[in-house]
Amino acid sequence: MSTNNKDTVHITINGQEFDVPKDITILEASNRAGIKIPTLCHLDLHDLKAVNKAASCRVCMVEAHGRDVLVPSCVTTVWEGMEVTTNSLQAITARRIAVELLLSNHPNECFTCSKNLDCELQSLAHELGVREIKWSGEKQNFPKDISSDALVRDASKCIMCRRCETMCNEVQTCGILSAMGRGFDAIVGPAFNIPMVESSCTYCGQCVAVCPTAALTEVNHTYKVWEALNDPDKHVIVQTAPAIRVALGELFGMEPGTIVTGKLVTALKRMGFNSVFDTDFAADLTIMEEASELINRIENNGTLPMLTSCCPAWVKFIEHQFPELLDVPSTCKSPHIMFGIIAKTYYAKKLGIDPNKIVVVSVMPCIAKKAESARPELTKDHKNNVDIVVTTRELGAMIKEAGIDFSNLPDSDFDHVLGESTGASVIFGTTGGVIEAALRTAYEWMTGEELKDVEFKQLRGLDGIREASVAVGDMNLNIGIAHGLGNARKILEDIRDGKSKYHAIEIMACPGGCIGGGGQPYHHGNDEIVKKRQEAIYKEDRSKTLRKSHENPEIIKLYEEFLGKPLSKKSHELLHTHYEKRERI
Repeated sequence: MSTNNKDTVHITINGQEFDVPKDITILEASNRAGIKIPTLCHLDLHDLKAVNKAASCRVCMVEAHGRDVLVPSCVTTVWEGMEVTTNSLQAITARRIAVELLLSNHPNECFTCSKNLDCELQSLAHELGVREIKWSGEKQNFPKDISSDALVRDASKCIMCRRCETMCNEVQTCGILSAMGRGFDAIVGPAFNIPMVESSCTYCGQCVAVCPTAALTEVNHTYKVWEALNDPDKHVIVQTAPAIRVALGELFGMEPGTIVTGKLVTALKRMGFNSVFDTDFAADLTIMEEASELINRIENNGTLPMLTSCCPAWVKFIEHQFPELLDVPSTCKSPHIMFGIIAKTYYAKKLGIDPNKIVVVSVMPCIAKKAESARPELTKDHKNNVDIVVTTRELGAMIKEAGIDFSNLPDSDFDHVLGESTGASVIFGTTGGVIEAALRTAYEWMTGEELKDVEFKQLRGLDGIREASVAVGDMNLNIGIAHGLGNARKILEDIRDGKSKYHAIEIMACPGGCIGGGGQPYHHGNDEIVKKRQEAIYKEDRSKTLRKSHENPEIIKLYEEFLGKPLSKKSHELLHTHYEKRERI
C-alpha cells in the first residue's frame, strides 16, 4: 500500500514492495533494498558530491514494467507504482551482451595487462558468465601516451565510461579530459589528443584511481628498483610515506586501516635495501622549516595566507591555474624531496658513502611524486635527489613478486640517522594533518608555553573545506583546510579576490589527502575505506612517545651538526624552492 507521503513513492522490485524517496534512481533504490545490480560506468562519490551519469556502458539494464524497453537503472528515476525486475532473462541477457560488445573492441591481452585481476571490466565479465568474445570489433589502434613521468594513457583500453572525465572536471576542476571522436574512434583524452605532458594535468592520479580498466595507469618503476637492488656498486635506501602504512595491508587481504608499519619495514629489508627509512623524519624536518616560515611571515608582515606546499599535484595546479598567486605557497620542498637531499648530503657524509652511489627510492601514495622528483628546480647538480618513486600498489606487487608472505612477517624498526619520527609527522598522511603538525610546533615557539593537548581536533574531519580559529597567545590564528582540487580552487579564488581571512591554509590535491592518493590501493570511491585509513593515521600518532616535530632528537642533531637552524642560509639552499608560471592548456 502507498503511504501517500509526498516525499516518497511506492515501488516493487523483484516482487518486494518498498517506499523510497521519490527522486532517487532505480539503482539507488535497489542498493537500499540490498538487491545488487551490476554497474561499470556508474560512479557515485557521495562525500565529493559528484556522480558519473554517462549511462554509457548499459550494464545496469533492468525491466521497468509499463515500458516497452529495458532502462538503465543508474539514471532512471523511480515513480509511483513502478514495478521493476532486475533478474529477468531479458535483463541478464542484455547485460551480458553489453559486456561482450565492450570486450569485442577491447584488447584481448588480459594476462599481460597491468590491471589483470584488478580490472573491473574483467571482473564484471566473470560475474556475468562471459566466457568467450563472440564478436570482433574494429580494433582500436591508439599509441600509448608515455610522455609524462607520472601516468600512462592507453586509449585502446578506453571503454568510454567517462569516470575519469567526471573526476577531472567535476571533482578536481582541472578540465583536462573530455570525450572525442565517434564510433570505434571514441576515446577520452586531453584536447586535440595532445600528449599528457603538454597538457595542464597536475598528475594527481584521481583519474587513474577511478578508471575501471588499464586505460589510465601510473608509470611503472618497479623494474628500476630491482635493477638498483641488484647492482653491487649501488647503496640503495628507501623511504616510506606515512599513508603507506595504513593502506598497504589491503593488497594482502587485510582490513582497510590496518597498520602494517613493522611488517612494511621487514618486507623492505628482505627485498635487499641497504637501509629502510621513514619519510616521517623528513616530515618533521618540513615542519621545522614551514612553522618557522609561517611565524616569520606573521611577525614581519610577510605574504599571508601561507599555503602548505607538500603536495606536488596541488603545486602544479596553482602554477597552471593561478600563477598570479605563486608568492602565497610556502617555499618548503616536500618531505620526500627533503629526505633525498639530506640522504645525499648529511647521510652520505656521516656514513662515508659517495653520494653518486646512493640510490634513493620513495614509496609514495601518489603518482605526482614521480613527476615531482624530476622537476629541474628540485634536483642538485643536475641529478635527482630522489631517483625512483613507486606507489603503494607497485610496492605491493614487488612484495608478491619477491615471494614474501607479508601477512605473517614479524615487525621491524626503521633504521636510525634518518628514521626517527614523531606523531606530528604521521598525520601528514591525512587532510588537516600537515597544518595540525605545524601548529603543534608554532604554538610552542610563538608562546613559549608547553602545549599540553597536542590534538587540534577542530582541524580534523573529511569535509572538503574546513576552517578553525586557534588561540595562540594573544592572537587568533585563522586556519583554512581544503582537500580535492575543486575545493582548492574555491580557496584560491577567495585569496585572489581579496576575500581570504586566513593566516595559513593546508591544501591536498587528493580527496582525503594522501590516504586517498592516486597511487593507493584502489577503493573505487568507497568513502568508508578512506575514513578507516584516516582513523588509523590518528591511532598511529597517539601511539608515539614524541608528538611534536621539534622534539625529534635526530632532527635536533641534524640542525646542530649540519643545517644550523631553520631558515638558515644552508636550509634555504637545500630545503626551499621556487615556483613558476605554467601554460594552461
